[in-house]
Amino acid sequence: MAHARTHSTGEGIKGPHSISLKVLRLSRPSLSHQYPLPQTSKPVDPDELYISPLAALSVPAEENGADAAHFTLTPALTLPSAFASAYVGESFSCTLSANNELPQKSDRAISGVRITAQMQTPSSPDGIALNVKGGIISEAAEDEEGSKSAGYGEDLASGESLQRIIKLDLKEEGNHILAVTVTYTESQLSVGKGEDSAHTITGARVRTFRKLYQFVAQQLLSVRTKTGEVPGSRKGGLAKYVLEAQLENMGEGTVCLEVVNISAKPPFTSTSLNWDMPGRDAQPARAPLLSSRDVMQVAFLLQQEVPVDGSGDENELIVTDGKATLGQLTIQWRGHMGDRGSLSTGWLTAKAR
Repeated sequence: MAHARTHSTGEGIKGPHSISLKVLRLSRPSLSHQYPLPQTSKPVDPDELYISPLAALSVPAEENGADAAHFTLTPALTLPSAFASAYVGESFSCTLSANNELPQKSDRAISGVRITAQMQTPSSPDGIALNVKGGIISEAAEDEEGSKSAGYGEDLASGESLQRIIKLDLKEEGNHILAVTVTYTESQLSVGKGEDSAHTITGARVRTFRKLYQFVAQQLLSVRTKTGEVPGSRKGGLAKYVLEAQLENMGEGTVCLEVVNISAKPPFTSTSLNWDMPGRDAQPARAPLLSSRDVMQVAFLLQQEVPVDGSGDENELIVTDGKATLGQLTIQWRGHMGDRGSLSTGWLTAKAR
């Protein structure tokens, strides 16, 4: 997870908390890399140092069947060791773990543990409440009708943890701050005389602490558009435009473009002029791959629809401030390990004559 900016308590009581908070970003694993050693012949002298090229492999391979030994990627998966990059259009998710750090034989007990989270974004500095999912509600939280509610929190014994998962679709660039608040009740226990005596609660207090984690959401795909009217299209009385878009992969990994289309605004209809162009060939279209810093050009033809009933009211071209609204560009992609992402532009316009 990104670094914690501050750590503050929401109470007047000072001192270490009995609950610790761990925040871990959830992301897909990647294929681990290996760097094979060059092939060398075994020395004649048995006392001479010899290192087999297979010793550098991440996955064990046999001496006679090591065809995969010369390939950089391995079948083994590895989890990310750092926070990595957060991109606009992708889903940000992480797990929140509240852990009871009290020793086994402690004179204190923890109950009513609750975790809440907010995300502060550039457009919402006050924070957006996140839906916290997961975990098991204790039996004491059942109401009269038998249903369970997370509002009561959970009781945690020594060494136990309460885990929750949050998700948020990143929709804008800039600084994001994840604010996690943990609230719990710490009870003081006293043991009566005798071996069979039970613990009794002599005092309880509600404690709260909050942690902030900051990260920056970056743009994965840079989109630059240009529109222009087709020369001579006005002869038939219907407008016809061409929309061009330049897509650049600003990320560190490869991106597979699954869908690139435009949602035309009436009275326009759109036709793709790209790899998925209708009637281009009988073979299924292959989604293009964009490596880091690769640029791809796409284009669409937008035509004004022909009036059906002859009145032309529904198919009349609407011009505002000398510009005609054509539609919105929608892009859907997958990362190199299958992570989904999508984004939509604003309404694209063209100068109307």
